[in-house]
Amino acid sequence: MFFSDERLQFFRPLTSKYREQIVECLRLLHGRLYSASADYGESLRREQVLDIFSEALQRAPLLDGDEEDQGRFKSSREQAGWILNTLVDHGWLERQVDQVTFQSTYPFSRLGRLFTQSLSEAIAHSVRTRHRNTRNTLNALSAFADRGEVYDLLDAYEFSERIIADFTDIIAELEERKRQLVREVEQRQLIQEASEQFFEFMEKRFQPDLAIRLSADSVERHREHLLQQIERIRRKPTEWKAHAERELRRLAPELLGDTRSSVLWRLLDHIEVRLRNAADVMLPALRRTLQSFTQRADIIIRQLSYLHSQQHTDIVGLCRELASLPEAEQHQRLAAAGELMATVNLQLIDPAQVQLRERRARSPVHSLMLDPGLPDDDTLNELAVQRRLDQAFAINAGSLRSYLQAALGEGRRIDTRDLPIQDARDLLAASHLIELAGADHAAHGLKVRIEPSGEVLQDDFFSRRDGFIIELESNDHA
Repeated sequence: MFFSDERLQFFRPLTSKYREQIVECLRLLHGRLYSASADYGESLRREQVLDIFSEALQRAPLLDGDEEDQGRFKSSREQAGWILNTLVDHGWLERQVDQVTFQSTYPFSRLGRLFTQSLSEAIAHSVRTRHRNTRNTLNALSAFADRGEVYDLLDAYEFSERIIADFTDIIAELEERKRQLVREVEQRQLIQEASEQFFEFMEKRFQPDLAIRLSADSVERHREHLLQQIERIRRKPTEWKAHAERELRRLAPELLGDTRSSVLWRLLDHIEVRLRNAADVMLPALRRTLQSFTQRADIIIRQLSYLHSQQHTDIVGLCRELASLPEAEQHQRLAAAGELMATVNLQLIDPAQVQLRERRARSPVHSLMLDPGLPDDDTLNELAVQRRLDQAFAINAGSLRSYLQAALGEGRRIDTRDLPIQDARDLLAASHLIELAGADHAAHGLKVRIEPSGEVLQDDFFSRRDGFIIELESNDHA
């Protein structure tokens, strides 16, 4: 269970009014321990952690408008100590005691580090190459097919999962960016800031990531190569696949689950399904979201241009000035403005200049049919063989009636075991003779009654067939 022992109230520090301050403390501590400038050989003691938290408290605000309750702590040092104890009590940090010096250090717990990393990446502006997961999947599958190391297949399985997650992430980011632009442009004082943020996003986020995702690293571009690699793995020798299956069951027994099906086959099927979903579902969704985002950006740019052009025209001030004037002067000024703004010009048309245009005659189009010529000898032979095959197995109603009348002779009753078979046509007719009981044959004057004899027949032509008695009721046929 996740919520157990010290993690019973794991997210409680992030639900209080101090949540923004606590998140900033976690981010700063994570950067101090795991960033590029961190000293990995040093463990932070309590005093060092309190110094980091005190610095973070100066950056983050107190939410929910409860500044009057800030007097709960006498200083930021005291609040940093309270935050440290809270994070330790709820499982974000661990207290480790050195048995020699009896000094305590406070590293992250495993889950605390994972969640703090997500919080840090949410606002990080570092260069990310998430768009390479499609090529990483292809490279890992190719390496597994060449060397047979199951670690490459597990990497390909993980990279394929990130492909869907990346699409979902970028779609959500575009939607959030669109809503943010709309909110900021609605406020007149943030127009300049909104435009700067938009163009910064288009330059630093759109071009490096989306342009590559939709061109060089498109799922559609690499999909065929990925499917070829999957099919190549499935066609490997049985011994090769059996060795890979044993290694997968040994290294990743959790993938086996409750079923006893092949882990190798299940991983390949999951990768193929994810590729199909990414190409057929997520990529069109990304394009629709991108189109909506660009349309919204176009509206915003038009609005910014309009507002910029109107910044020297104080319409509200003019209206207020007109409202303060007497009514007669108001009408006089509005009438003068109306004459200046009027664009209607009434003129008489010269009849001599009115002419009826003649319809242009369409020139005829001369088309020639290309004579394909006679087919070659191979085509003629193929057509002749196909026609002979079609005629060899063709059965028509007339031939069935003729065969039955010839088999009956002077009698009106015959057993299917006594049907004569002299050639291939007789064999085909004998195998379709039961069809004479249909209404179509009765309409031609041949009415028969067919009853099962109850015997199972076996001869040179049929390994097993049911016996029937065919009796002619009317021999008058057209």
